[in-house]
Amino acid sequence: MSKSQTRVAVTGLGATTPLGGDMPSTWSALLAGESGIRKLDWEGVDDLPVQFAATLKVDPSEVMPKQNLRRLDRNQAIALIAAREAWASAGFAVPAGGKGQKGMDRPGVDGGFTVDGERLGVVLSSGIGGLHTALNSYDVFREKGWSRVSPFTVPMLMPNGASGHVGIEFGAMAGSHALVSACASSGEAVGYAIDMIRAGRADVVICGGTESCIHPLQMASFGAMRAMSTRNEEPARASRPYDKNRDGFVLGEGAAVMILESEEHARARGAQIHGFASGCGYSGDAYDIVLPDPSGSGQAKAMQRALKDAGLEPADLVHINAHATSTPAGDVAELASIKAGLGEEAARQVVITATKSMTGHLLGGAGALESIFTVLALKEGVVPFVANLEDLDDEVDLDIARDEPRKLPDGPAAALNNSFGFGGHNVSVAFERAL
Repeated sequence: MSKSQTRVAVTGLGATTPLGGDMPSTWSALLAGESGIRKLDWEGVDDLPVQFAATLKVDPSEVMPKQNLRRLDRNQAIALIAAREAWASAGFAVPAGGKGQKGMDRPGVDGGFTVDGERLGVVLSSGIGGLHTALNSYDVFREKGWSRVSPFTVPMLMPNGASGHVGIEFGAMAGSHALVSACASSGEAVGYAIDMIRAGRADVVICGGTESCIHPLQMASFGAMRAMSTRNEEPARASRPYDKNRDGFVLGEGAAVMILESEEHARARGAQIHGFASGCGYSGDAYDIVLPDPSGSGQAKAMQRALKDAGLEPADLVHINAHATSTPAGDVAELASIKAGLGEEAARQVVITATKSMTGHLLGGAGALESIFTVLALKEGVVPFVANLEDLDDEVDLDIARDEPRKLPDGPAAALNNSFGFGGHNVSVAFERAL
C-alpha cells in the first residue's frame, strides 16, 4: 500500500455459524476446539454417501419472525442476521434510510453514529445462492402446479439476493454488489470492499459472505465427486486438514460480515478498530473447472499480489489462515504454494491454521468467516489450532498450529487469509494488527 493510499479499518464483526449464533460465541468455541459438525437427521439420510454436515448452531427461526423467513431464502436470512450484528458492533445507529423487512426490529445502536446512505456500500457474496428455494419451488411446481409457486421465488433464489436485502435493510446507496467465484466468493467480496473505500466510492462498506446449501442433492453431488469425507460414524472428527487420514471436506453453512471503513472515517467517530484490511491479491489458474493447478503457481501469485497491494513484505507475516479443506491433495499443495509465494525462510516463520476443521467448509461464506478469524487472531494474539490433527502428513514441513491455540508475538504483525474456488479462482487477503 502506498503512503497516499487510504487505509481501511475493520470496525464491525458479525456471524452465525456451526459453532455459534454470533461472533463472540463462534470465536470462543473455535479457540476451545469445539466441532460444529453433526449427523443429519433427515429422513432417508442413510441412503446418502455422506450423512453429516456442519449445520448452524442457532437456526434462523430462533432469531427472525416466521413471516420474514417466508420471503427469504435461508442464505439471505442468515446474511441479515450476521449483518445486523456487525452493524451494531461497529456502533452505528439505527439507519434512518433503510427500509428493512416489514415487522422486523431495526438494527443499530441507540445514540450510535449515523451513516450517510450515499456513502454506504454493500459487497455480500454467495457461491451458490438460493439453492433451497430453487429446489423446493420446483417440487411445489411439479406436485401442485405453477399457481402455487411463490411470487417471491426469483428474489429468493438469485445469488445477489442477500446483498440486495442487506443493502435495503441499511439504506446502502453507494453500491450493492455480489461477486460469485465459488469458494473464493467472499474473499473477493472483502477485496472489492477495500477497493470501494480506496476509490472514494464509499466511506463504509458492509462486506462478507453467506451460504446455506446443505440439501440432499448437494450432498449427493459432492459425494459423487468423491470430494467429501465419508467418516459417517465420526462426524466431529471428519474434517482433519493435514492429517494422514483425511479423506475430503465437510460441507458447512453460515454467514459472516465485516464492517470496513476508511481509517479517517473510523477515527473521526471514535470507532473501535479491530485491525486493518490492507490488501487483496487475485489470480486465475486457467487450468481446470474443478481441480487446482498442481503447480500452485496461481495460489502463490495471489499471495504475492496481496502483499504487494498491502505494501507488505513476506517477513511481515506471522500467520496464515489457510484454505485447507481437508482434501488429500489440496492441503499439501497449498503449503507448497505458500513456500513458493513467500519464499522458504518467510514461510517457515508463519503459524498456519485451518479452521474448517471445526466449522466445515462454508463454500462462498468461507472467505469472510476466515477473514474475521484472521483479524481476531492478530487482535488477540492467538491462533486457533487445527482440530483432529492426530497424525501429521509426512509432506507437511511448515509450522501448523496443533493441540492448543498458539500465541503470536506482540507488536506490528500481518497475516493472510487464503480462499480458492472451483474454476481456478484464487484470492488472498492481507490484514494488519491495529496498534
